[in-house]
Amino acid sequence: MARDVVDAEIIESRDDLVEWLAAGGKPAESFRIGVEHEKFPFYAAGRTPVPYAGERGVRALLEGAKGRLGWAPIEDEGALIGLYDSAGGGAISLEPGGQFELSGAPQPTVHAVAAELDAHLTCMHAVGDELGIKFLAMGLSPKWTLAETPTMPKSRYRIMARYMPKVGTRGLDMMFRTSTAQANLDFADEADMVAKLRIGLAFQPTITALFANSPFDAGALNGFLSARSEIWRHTDPQRAGMLAFAFAPGMGFERYVDYALDVPMYFVKRGEVYHDVAGASFRDLLDGRLAALPGERATVSDWANHLSTIFPEVRLKRYLEMRGADVGPPERIVALAAFCFGLFYDKDALAAASDLAHGWTAGDLLRLRDEVPRLGLNSRVASRPLVDVAREILAIARGGLERRAQRDAAGRDETVYLAPLERIAAEGRTPAEAWIDRFEGPWKGAIDPIFAEALI
Repeated sequence: MARDVVDAEIIESRDDLVEWLAAGGKPAESFRIGVEHEKFPFYAAGRTPVPYAGERGVRALLEGAKGRLGWAPIEDEGALIGLYDSAGGGAISLEPGGQFELSGAPQPTVHAVAAELDAHLTCMHAVGDELGIKFLAMGLSPKWTLAETPTMPKSRYRIMARYMPKVGTRGLDMMFRTSTAQANLDFADEADMVAKLRIGLAFQPTITALFANSPFDAGALNGFLSARSEIWRHTDPQRAGMLAFAFAPGMGFERYVDYALDVPMYFVKRGEVYHDVAGASFRDLLDGRLAALPGERATVSDWANHLSTIFPEVRLKRYLEMRGADVGPPERIVALAAFCFGLFYDKDALAAASDLAHGWTAGDLLRLRDEVPRLGLNSRVASRPLVDVAREILAIARGGLERRAQRDAAGRDETVYLAPLERIAAEGRTPAEAWIDRFEGPWKGAIDPIFAEALI
């Protein structure tokens, strides 16, 4: 999760909320993509999770990265919980169970995304090696139970952890035991936002299948290819899901604001204090009648932070977040950026994707979303095999990248980064199925080899 927004300007009305979202629009020549990814730190000797405190803990990882990068610290009640690059816009943060996250800066090309990721991993490997720590790239912690997973000293996570069991059965697993990769996209205006949101939702299950990388739990097979994606189905139905309303006539910023206003809040931050208002209505804060904080009025930071606690498959803030992928090796993280650059930033590609999804109903997509965690590319949408859809949408994205014609110093265009996804689609088998083969074959039912073979 990125840094909390700090902006104390009072919001006067619902219209202000709409205008705040609309202000995210940019001219096409300014479009960028920021890629985020999480990973599990673990001790190489013993293959155990890394706690926050101690000479070789997560805080030490952050201190080491700070020394190498010179980034500004992010603190919560005196605890170092992240770093921020004030010059470039990137950040390092902690997820609830110690998952180490890079929130990449907005980048103009896939080449730049790849270079940023390489620099980050080079830094973290150097710091981690000094502490005996390595990093695992799986969508779900494959061995450690919830009880064995450490907790990070972040106030907002304590509030969320208390609330999660009240609204779903897997919220704590989502918080403490999953890792994802996501891409953040720009839009030009409301019409462009709606087009990209709809395409993003339509093909998010395809992304989930291509990136499915979480078939293990507590050292055994869990019956899913993307258990991370399945966990989200049982986390909180009020703030997660496919946003069926996005496909209805009249979709726009106002409709999303009304949706977000009806999602219960977690917290209100005043100064450095997080006030637990879990379950309360943002509408009451907007009107100055929130029972837990009488007289407090909603600010811009309250709205931005509230939007960051809503978790649909595609999330709207002042940009769009594609949230459906399990984390995996570096080449797949960069491939997610390539897919999104090619699909969303080329008009012909966006139109072709719309044609591909023509006739799919919200019901079709909901059924697909429910099937994909277990069936992966063997799912079907509107009677069509998802693997065929994956091959076609990747070809569309490839065409978009070819037309962008962004070349690196070696003369390569951005299509080279699609290769990992194209191989998966050509074979028709998810990364999770490859892990299952190894678990049932050469690993002979042991999970520990994953800590050598799924490193990032």
